[in-house]
Amino acid sequence: MKGRTALVTGSTDGLGLAIAEALAKAGANVAIHGLAEHTTGQAVAARLAEQHSVETLFDGTNLADGAAITAMIERIQSGLGALDIVVHNAVVRHFHPVEEYSPEEWDQALAVNLTAAFHIARLTLPGMKARAFGRIIHLSSIYGSRGIADRIGYVTTKTALLGMTRAIALEVAGTGVTCNALCPGSVLTPAIRDRLEKAAAAEGRAFADYAREYAAKRHPTGEFVAPEDVGAMAVFLCGPHSSGVTGASFQMDGGWQAA
Repeated sequence: MKGRTALVTGSTDGLGLAIAEALAKAGANVAIHGLAEHTTGQAVAARLAEQHSVETLFDGTNLADGAAITAMIERIQSGLGALDIVVHNAVVRHFHPVEEYSPEEWDQALAVNLTAAFHIARLTLPGMKARAFGRIIHLSSIYGSRGIADRIGYVTTKTALLGMTRAIALEVAGTGVTCNALCPGSVLTPAIRDRLEKAAAAEGRAFADYAREYAAKRHPTGEFVAPEDVGAMAVFLCGPHSSGVTGASFQMDGGWQAA
């Protein structure tokens, strides 16, 4: 991927960082994005640049602000060059029953999880088409194809991302641009680890045992999905051997969907 430039939203830690790291390792210049403190985000970008001999930058735009997304894309392309790859991973989660879900939380979930993906595609597709190369990846979820209680914003937006993926893929077919979705199951990101540690502590249980049971209840493999595996799949979808793969959604869930 030497010479390619990528943006990975929500990439200062967790799954987004694993994807950004995989792309940088493959030679792509990478824009790191997230709501971390500026010094923290810059440190992440600097580490990837040093370790993988690529160019990076950090941008802390709040993706709930549609107008700010335009400015973000302009800054990134000015700093790193035209975007060849976009991975939309940024997400907000709220855990409430429908009747307790506030209008503000709903609007935020739609804006960050879904509408931001539309704006980023809208702004980057013209250049991708003109260069006859582009890769768009949307991070959906196992919950893009099944439901769960108390997460209406998450389930709705992750489901909608699959529709957006198919729609974009058909519009850009034959242009050298592809659009696909990744649908991970449970990945032991810092946010999920924190949640499980609190739950294990509340039950007076060892974290390792609690986490093992949590994964086994969902994944027939009995294991969490490795962030590095998701990053490797992203690299394949962004590389030269995936030109015929578009409009697809890839389950990476330890057999959860199959069960």
